[in-house]
Amino acid sequence: MQIIKYPTRSEWSKILARPVFDTSSLNNTVSAVLNDIKERGDDAVFEYEEKFDKVKLSSLVVSEEEINNAENLVSDELKAAIRKAKDNIEIFHRSQLFETKKVETTPGVTCWQKAVGIEKVGLYIPGGTAPLFSTVLMLAIPAKIAGCKEIILCSPPDKEGKIHPAILFAAKEAGVDKIFKAGGIQAIGAMAYGTETVPKVYKIFGPGNQYVMAAKQLVSLRDVAIDMPAGPSEVQVIADETSIPAFVAADLLSQAEHGADSQVVLTSTSEPFISEVLHEIERQLFELPRREIAEKALQNSKLILLKDNREVIDMTNEYAPEHLIIETAGYMDIADEIVNAGSVFLGNYTPESAGDYASGTNHTLPTNGYAKAYSGVNLDSFVKKITFQKITKDGIRNLGRTIEVMAENEELFAHKNAVTLRLMEKK
Repeated sequence: MQIIKYPTRSEWSKILARPVFDTSSLNNTVSAVLNDIKERGDDAVFEYEEKFDKVKLSSLVVSEEEINNAENLVSDELKAAIRKAKDNIEIFHRSQLFETKKVETTPGVTCWQKAVGIEKVGLYIPGGTAPLFSTVLMLAIPAKIAGCKEIILCSPPDKEGKIHPAILFAAKEAGVDKIFKAGGIQAIGAMAYGTETVPKVYKIFGPGNQYVMAAKQLVSLRDVAIDMPAGPSEVQVIADETSIPAFVAADLLSQAEHGADSQVVLTSTSEPFISEVLHEIERQLFELPRREIAEKALQNSKLILLKDNREVIDMTNEYAPEHLIIETAGYMDIADEIVNAGSVFLGNYTPESAGDYASGTNHTLPTNGYAKAYSGVNLDSFVKKITFQKITKDGIRNLGRTIEVMAENEELFAHKNAVTLRLMEKK
């Protein structure tokens, strides 16, 4: 990890840059695969499953028997944990349900909104180096609460043609309607365009590698909505001399083990504390099963010493981290001034992994600085809001002249006439 001491503000942008990868050939590959799936449907998906996931499938559909058998392959302890996490995620997301309120903006003019679940949504669940069954809960549960009528899920099978049993169990618990064996670009293409087997959806959710992210962004240009642009995962920890070095090191490593392209950042005003954390990272890293992955991620990571909390806050808002952990003595004072972050974790006993799994908040979050403009996935991600208005005869008389003047000055006289005719009607 790189230690950076008292950088000037003019240096912040360069210091906080995310790892950059050459995506020119990647986009060409992704575009070619997507076009092929659009043209040939299932046949193309089968071929790319064999090419990329190294499995020859006879069907893309996960059968009811496979789903039921998966439950027997998941330990009772894990089933209980998934159900507990499901309860907390449901409680938090149900609290976000939209309440319709009718508002009279002018006497006789009433306006309101209605929240409607997106009818068909597709969830992509990675299954490579780590089977993300927690993401199934994070996406399917709010989709169900929102009232989405069709929830489908795609996840890459292993070389035996099977999806990890914990993913299948979580999908069943969360109310997924259909599950398909498809990974990577081919899964995104199948959900975006529809094939003989996989239904076309209206919006695609879920994380993935660079190929998946590129595919989501390409299909979103014309064919389907997506949850958000995203990239490799990241965390920033804000700590001071009152923080616990072992906790901070563990928080940084928990993000580093996600993938070699993850980024972790520590910002602190205490130089001795940074040294303690570095020592703890070295000690804990040695014991990690995913040590090699974490070591690669740490090459992209920074320990930054700053002058005061003002600089810490300003740098954080400039970085706009996906995950932000504030483990300082006065964490609420800092938190109150944070305006750019995906999800914030407060105090020594709130690890980012709580949000990843079971506290109730959603772990599908904007990365790569997109937290400056995007929210993480929430109940609103799965609904659209339709506006309604009702104007009475008195209402059009009260508001009509305002509309006429505005339409006339925009030189849209048919707009004006639609009001004028109503105003001329006899009482």
